[in-house]
Amino acid sequence: IKRHNLRGGQQYPISIFIEGDRKMARRKERKDQVRQQIAQHAARLMTESGVPDYQLAKQKAAAALGVSEGQDWPSNQELEEALETYQRLFESVEHPKRLQRLRRIALSAMNFLHLFQPRLVGPVLQGSATRHAVVELHLFCDNPDQIGFFLTDHGIPFEYKERSIRANAQEHKQVPLYCFEADEVGIELVVFNLEEWRLPPLSSTSGKPMERATTAELERLLRDAENPGVHSA
Repeated sequence: IKRHNLRGGQQYPISIFIEGDRKMARRKERKDQVRQQIAQHAARLMTESGVPDYQLAKQKAAAALGVSEGQDWPSNQELEEALETYQRLFESVEHPKRLQRLRRIALSAMNFLHLFQPRLVGPVLQGSATRHAVVELHLFCDNPDQIGFFLTDHGIPFEYKERSIRANAQEHKQVPLYCFEADEVGIELVVFNLEEWRLPPLSSTSGKPMERATTAELERLLRDAENPGVHSA
């Protein structure tokens, strides 16, 4: 039996270290399986039951699977990947149609709100929007009250809230949020100062600056989806 010398002269069979490595590999495999099961269950909850956000979906999925809070939970990125896989497997026809409809509604809202340099963000832009998704737009103006005045002037009932965003890796801050409905779809308007259009907040999924699409970029996405064999210039 081969032996391994440790400091002090004591010797142990190599098989002890091999067995230790195997146990660690099995533990990692079990953790990965639990993470995957939570992600898959959470994706199903978001798609079928309308659970609105990643954290709540993970909490419900973990509880259903008997996993302690925070233990071996998937990241938001893993959950988003599971959600996209679920949609590809089980909603291959419905999902593209839904996404086109939501993007057309987003385009109409952006044209309506063109004075405020609207940018589309979130699942409708990323392509992972569920049947319960809302359209999220970032707007930019000198005074957030301008948005409320604009909606009121056009006879649009709305609800005012605030939303916490990650301005950077160290800072969270509250920003104004206006909510209303169009064509039975929720529209959320997150309002920033004019100078902040170059400084997108960090994504809760990837931790990187959020992707934002202009009206022209959204129009291009719609054209590309309607003509998959032709790429817009």
